[in-house]
Amino acid sequence: MLTELKAGPRVVGAKQTRRALADGRAVRVFLAEDADPGVTDPVEVLCAEHGVPVERISATELGQACGIAVGAAVAALVR
Repeated sequence: MLTELKAGPRVVGAKQTRRALADGRAVRVFLAEDADPGVTDPVEVLCAEHGVPVERISATELGQACGIAVGAAVAALVR
């Protein structure tokens, strides 16, 4: 799934991901398992409400997949 995130349209960050979920654009959400639960838990709840699958990986892997030099807590594959 990380290859899809690397190549496909995506948003990075909790705020952008919440917006994509609200707009119905999020296809799959990636949460960093080592990120602050205060950031990731509300996004996970929204995913459950909208029926969007969640994958957990490390923040470092998520940041690399998104093409940024630092770790990321939340990202989403969007349509």
